[in-house]
Amino acid sequence: MIHFMSELVTKKSEKNEQLDLEERNLLSVAYKNVVGSKRSSWRTLTGGTFAGVGHDAVTKYLKVVEKELEDSCKEVLTILEEKLLPNCTVGAGSEDNPEVETEVFYRKMCGDYYRYMSEFLKEQGYEGKTEEFYKKAMEVASALPETHPTKLGLALNFSVCYYEILKKPEKACQLAKEAFDAAIEKLDKLSDTTYKDSTLIMQLLRDNLTLWSSEADEEEETKHA
Repeated sequence: MIHFMSELVTKKSEKNEQLDLEERNLLSVAYKNVVGSKRSSWRTLTGGTFAGVGHDAVTKYLKVVEKELEDSCKEVLTILEEKLLPNCTVGAGSEDNPEVETEVFYRKMCGDYYRYMSEFLKEQGYEGKTEEFYKKAMEVASALPETHPTKLGLALNFSVCYYEILKKPEKACQLAKEAFDAAIEKLDKLSDTTYKDSTLIMQLLRDNLTLWSSEADEEEETKHA
């Protein structure tokens, strides 16, 4: 699937054409499935012990998984940065401009894949690229409604980046809370087509806030124990 989508993007970009919504979602899902399985393997290899398997064998296989993961992330990032974003960059606009949402979607994807590489490739500058793309996406997303699922998904992933990658828990909580509160205020304006997606992301934002707040409280209690 990813090879088919790569060829499709190449042909469309040569004609300065954008992917339609269905094609864009197929691209996202194709790479998410491939990279998601490799990230799961990486977490298993780095977080567990394997009876009867030598340390050297685990380390060797871990390097293979990391190389495949890095290659897949760089592949989709090349597609996004060199072929898709140049054809849709608007920088700012109104919520009625479909290219605004498209640019946010692609910049969020860039932030996501740089974040994935930041998880296992430390001190190679990917943390900075992750923050850069998320911040730019947030700027463009200011034109979208507070309840738009793409805007909420961006806030969710950027807050996770602040918490897990950039190690800035206060900023993570602030971003998640602001996005959740802003969406709650506009909940009555949710359309039927996006209600399920938007409310699901809002629930994830609230769950993260609850978890992060409890962890902060536990750390504070430990300091004063």
